Amino acid sequence: NRAKEEELQAWEIADKYTRYYFEDSDALGIQRADYHPRATDLIPEMIALIEKLIEKGYAYEVDGDVFFEIKKFKDYGRLSHQNLEELMEGVRIEVRPHLRHPLDFALWKSAKPGEPSWSSPWGKGRPGWHIECSAMASKYLGETFDIHCGGHDLIFPHHENEIAQSTAATDKQFARIWLHNGYLNISGQKMSKSLGNVTLVRELLKETSPEAIRHFLLSAHYRRPLDFEENSLAESESSIQRVMVALAKAERQAQLLEKKKPVAPDSGAISLE
Repeated sequence: NRAKEEELQAWEIADKYTRYYFEDSDALGIQRADYHPRATDLIPEMIALIEKLIEKGYAYEVDGDVFFEIKKFKDYGRLSHQNLEELMEGVRIEVRPHLRHPLDFALWKSAKPGEPSWSSPWGKGRPGWHIECSAMASKYLGETFDIHCGGHDLIFPHHENEIAQSTAATDKQFARIWLHNGYLNISGQKMSKSLGNVTLVRELLKETSPEAIRHFLLSAHYRRPLDFEENSLAESESSIQRVMVALAKAERQAQLLEKKKPVAPDSGAISLE
């Protein structure tokens, strides 16, 4: 949608915002990961994973679309601590008569006009959102890895679906530990593109230090929501300054102590005293 708005190709939009992400992360002093894979580079791995799920009876194809059948996965809902009936409550579900269950999710979507697409055993199309993450994680971290992170809003359906498709394909535990961070709020309201209340790191850096931004983001427990107010960064800047002053004092004191420290004679030297 953004590519259409800006009259660009989808990959140009991806390149633009990937560049922005790295520029902002570098400015904050965030170390880069060993791998930053692109979903579009792993289409063959995604297709292979979907084929395995079909072969094992967990997925089915309908008119070029492939869906995961959640009723075949007995632990579905375990991460969110809900059963299928509870998950159905309050979830807006599009009526699609070709699904075997309303919560069955797409592994592969048939090509739509104006969208990027790739060849597959089910025709031209593109992968579903969830299968991308399973394929990338298993390629670079293995079929089972230690820690999977994400926002609290991704527990269901995204992470629930990741667990289902990955475990069904490998018969192994997907991730051993799940860490879900709370929302970043702007004056009490969740920050999101849809609400238009996004504050960009590059804009904040014009007025405050990267250390203050990092301090602010670490000022609440990772699971709790963090509220950004007008004076939030000023408070973090003051806290950082106090830390820097304390460190400078400690360094000066250490230097003074080092100067007063008696120098021991060399073990092989002859003392003239």
